[in-house]
Amino acid sequence: MSGARLFRQEHPFLTGCLLLALVMLIFWGGVTLLIASFGGPAKKELFSRRDGVGVIEIKGVITTADEIIADLTAFREEASIKAVLLRIDSPGGAVGASQELYEEVKRTNAIKPVVASLGSVAASGGLYAALGAGKIVANPGTITGSMGVIVKFANLEELFAKIGYRSEVIKSGALKDVGSAERPMTEEERLMLQELIDGVHSQFITAVAASRNLPEETVRGLADGRIFSGAQALDHQLVDALGNLNDAALLAAGLAGLDTAKAPNLIYPAKKDFSLLSLFMGEQARAALTRPLLMLPTLAYEWTMSP
Repeated sequence: MSGARLFRQEHPFLTGCLLLALVMLIFWGGVTLLIASFGGPAKKELFSRRDGVGVIEIKGVITTADEIIADLTAFREEASIKAVLLRIDSPGGAVGASQELYEEVKRTNAIKPVVASLGSVAASGGLYAALGAGKIVANPGTITGSMGVIVKFANLEELFAKIGYRSEVIKSGALKDVGSAERPMTEEERLMLQELIDGVHSQFITAVAASRNLPEETVRGLADGRIFSGAQALDHQLVDALGNLNDAALLAAGLAGLDTAKAPNLIYPAKKDFSLLSLFMGEQARAALTRPLLMLPTLAYEWTMSP
């Protein structure tokens, strides 16, 4: 009796599972090829033959700026794109990535008009990215603000004690393992982190003051982490106008000298390559699983609520 036949007889359930997995793999492979053969999202043209407004979306937690920077660079160089509409729906994210976006948006605005359109949430790092735009438009009920910095550390000391886990640490300095989950934070560590956070917070305040032409002391009074509605943000001069995505698109078109008597031609970046992961879980889940995550303690310009 062959080994394969003997395996099937002794492990019928496992054999069935393996066959089912093979059938599913073949099926979804066929679906992928079928979509590709009909010119799926990956084959979408990046640019239009008509002049228009380029649209770049910032969605979800900001963990990296690479893809958006690449899109901004391409939009700056494309002659058919006369202005850029930055659509933001994000609670913010990593400090470094948010600052990179701000600088690149500002660089783009020096070449072509950039208008930021704030969606449901454009808080903390989401607002920071918008500051590089020439104009900011929010809905009356947009959640924005949350100008502040946060870093969180897990304290698993009691859990480790229950399961009998213990580690030995050899370090070059007293602050080398700051934020260790195995012990309480020392006062020296807390002071060091607070000084770091205060410095990064001041960078946020400086960017707001420069972008919105406000005194730093005025901004500092607003930058205690509180959130604002879009209407409140307008009162505090954090945004330029209230309106939806279409209003922001018309504003961008007008700044670029395009005809605003009709809806402008909106030009989006090419869709990313089709994948089974994005089909099963959606684009945001795919991005979360394929990008560096904020798994480690990270300085964040992020509106977050602790459990």
